[in-house]
Amino acid sequence: MGQSHSHGHDHTHGANKKALLISFFITTAYMILEAVGGFLTNSLALLSDAGHMLSDSVSLGVGVLAFVLGEKVANYSKTYGYKRFEILAALFNGVTLTLIALYIFYEAYHRFQDPPEVASTGMLVIATVGLLVNIFVAWILMKGDTEENLNLRAAFLHVIGDLLGSVGAIAAALLILFFNWGWADPLASVIVAILVLISGIRVTKDACHILMEGTPKNVEIGDIIAVIENIPGIHSIHDLHVWSITSGQNALSCHAVVNNNLSIQDSQKLLRTIEDQLQHQGIGHVTIQMENETHPHGDSHMCKDSTPPRSHQPGE
Repeated sequence: MGQSHSHGHDHTHGANKKALLISFFITTAYMILEAVGGFLTNSLALLSDAGHMLSDSVSLGVGVLAFVLGEKVANYSKTYGYKRFEILAALFNGVTLTLIALYIFYEAYHRFQDPPEVASTGMLVIATVGLLVNIFVAWILMKGDTEENLNLRAAFLHVIGDLLGSVGAIAAALLILFFNWGWADPLASVIVAILVLISGIRVTKDACHILMEGTPKNVEIGDIIAVIENIPGIHSIHDLHVWSITSGQNALSCHAVVNNNLSIQDSQKLLRTIEDQLQHQGIGHVTIQMENETHPHGDSHMCKDSTPPRSHQPGE
C-alpha cells in the first residue's frame, strides 16, 4: 500500500512540475510583449496586467524550483528533505500578489484624477491575445493537482488573476474606443487589483497555516480520534498532533494507551491496523508511542521492549 501511495504521489508531482514549467515559458514570453504594449499604448490596465504577469513568471519559476528542491532526499540536516520549500514558494507568491494589488490601487488613484490618452486599438489587440494566452496557461495548470498542491494552486490563482485582467483590459479598450471613457482604464485595473488582493491574502493565509503546523484542511480531528480509539486494544490517546509536511502529505503523532498484557507481536499488528485506518483519513506518515495503563504519561517502556537490545559496554 505504501509503495502505490508513493508512486501515485511521484506521478502527480512530475505532472505538476511539467505543467508549471510549460506555463513559465509561455507566461514569461507574453509578459514581455504585454509590458512593451502597455508602454506603447499608455494603458495602466495593460501595464498592471503585465506587472501581474511578471509576478506570475517569477512565481511559476519559483514553483518549478520548489518542485526540483522538493525532490532532494532527506539528510541529517533536513530530515524531511526540502518538501517545505513548496510552501515557502506559495507564501512568496501570496505576498507578491498582495503587493502588486496595492501598487495597482496606488497607480489607479492618480489616473482617476487625470486620465491620460490611451491607444485603445492597440490595447484591445494586446489584451485579446493576452486573454487567449492566459486561457491556455490556465488549462495547462488545471491538468495538474490544483486542489491539493498549494504551490500549484498559488500559481493557478496568479494566472486566473491575469485572465480576469485581460478581460478587464478588453472591456476598458472597448469603452475608450466607442465612448472615449478614459476612466475605464484605471477602473478595469482596480477591479483586477481587488481580485488579485483576495487571491494573495487567501494563498498567504493557507501557506502560513501549514508553516504554523496547523491541522490540514482535509483532516477532521474528531474523526481521527474516533478511528484510533475504536480500534480494539486502544484505551485512549493523548498528545495528538496532525500537520502537513507539504501539500498532500499529512503526518500524525500521538501517544496511545493500550492493554497491559499486549505482546510485541500484538502491538505491531495494532500499529499496522492504525496505519491502515489512517491512510483512509488522508494521513500517510504515522508515528505512535505505545503506553500501557500502569505506566505514567511519557514512559516509553513498551517502545524500548520492542527494539533490539543494545549491547552493554564495559563499565555500564
